[in-house]
Parts: sequence; structure tokens; C-alpha cells
Amino acid sequence: MRRFNKTLMVFLILVLLLVGVLVAAFVTFTFARMFYANENAVRLQPLGLSNYPFDPVPKTPGLKRVVFFGDSRAESWTPPENVTGYEFINRGIGGQTTAQILGRLPYHLAPLEPDVVLLQLGVNDLRTVAMFPDSRGSLITDALANIQAVIQQSTDLGATVILTTIFPVSEPTIERRIFFWSDDIARATEEANAVLRGFAAENVLIYDTDTVLLDSAGRVRVDYMPDTLHLNAAGYDALNVGLAEMLNDLNE
Repeated sequence: MRRFNKTLMVFLILVLLLVGVLVAAFVTFTFARMFYANENAVRLQPLGLSNYPFDPVPKTPGLKRVVFFGDSRAESWTPPENVTGYEFINRGIGGQTTAQILGRLPYHLAPLEPDVVLLQLGVNDLRTVAMFPDSRGSLITDALANIQAVIQQSTDLGATVILTTIFPVSEPTIERRIFFWSDDIARATEEANAVLRGFAAENVLIYDTDTVLLDSAGRVRVDYMPDTLHLNAAGYDALNVGLAEMLNDLNE
């Protein structure tokens, strides 16, 4: 009887190990397939130009136009409701780097003739630090140069730029930490933001989102950012308080 119990226990352990291996293989296959699909999608449409029409959108008389421009964090940003005198258009695309955002600016932003451009971009450059640690310095430098170019081209259109600091990253999910994560991503984001705060100019306003998204101890507020990279509705609502103040000041 005792030998039977030991045999059964060994069998159950082997079954559990087999299930674990199968689950790990399925997760690996799922991620590999997702990245392969994303890679080929970018090859077919490097700038994502088909995501939005190139045609100008007629401006509403009497209203200033605000365009949200950047990556998925810009794409998910719903405009504040407690502002008047503005109309809002979103031209964010998920997963894009600063180079892609810069490259599509003449097609997705310029034809809209924005009065205000809100920028949220940079995290997709910095998160590659985990995969290319030896290129860390150039990744940050190139991202900052691209952001500067986006700012310059936006102001050349006659727009006021509201440059938001790159949202911080929260604790990674298990699969991210296993496959493609480094705690240096958070440090790289902090370094880049320290430089971005110095980009303030007469027609470039800095919205330091850390003041909203971090708690008093400097930790990411999980009630605003349950995802490793993205905000929830409460997070955007909190950001919209400050954004509304900035827009109202511009409209005075």
C-alpha cells in the first residue's frame, strides 16, 4: 500500500511537470506568434499610415483644435470634458516608436492644422533596453532627438505643444519579466524625463505626469496603472484635471 502511494505520488508529480511544460510551451508559442505577426505588420506598414486618412478634417469655426499624437498611451487618452473652446482629434498608434511617430507626422498631424499638439511618446523606444542593453545610451539619445524633432515640426505648424513626460512603468507581468523585461527600463524612463523637462519653451509646455501617476513615496499608483505600460480610465481622468487647467489657461 505504501509503495502504491509512492508510485501514485511520483505519477502525479510527473503529470504536473508535463502540464507545466505544456503550459510554458503554449505561452512561448503564443508570444512568438504575436511578435512574428507584429514584426511582419510593421514591415508591411512601417509607419502605420493606413491607420488614419491623410485628408484634412475641416476645423469647426470658433474652436481651437487639439490633436493627441503619439503611441498607445496617446491613443487611449480621452479628452477632458470640462473645457470649452476646443475640439479634439486623436492620432495615436499603439506600439510605435518615436521614429515611426516622427515619420508619419507630415501625413497624420500636419494636414489637421492643429492649434495644440499633446505628445505622449517614447516608452516603446525605452522598453527595448531589456533586449539591447549594450545600446542603452543610444536608445535614450535617439528617442530624445526624435521627440525634439516632433516638437520642432509641430511648432513649425504654428501649434503650441503640450509635452507630457513619458508615463512611468509599473510592475511587469510574469510573462514580461520572464521573456523581455529589465528594471533598467524604469531607470531609462526617469533619465529621459529629466531631459524632457528641460524642453520647456515659449510654445512648449511640459506636463509632468509623474506628479499625478506616482504616489508620495515615488511609487506608481496601481489604481491608475494596473497594466505594466498603460493607464486605466481613472488614470486618464486624473491627468485630465491638469490638462484641462493648461488648456483653459491657453484659451484665456
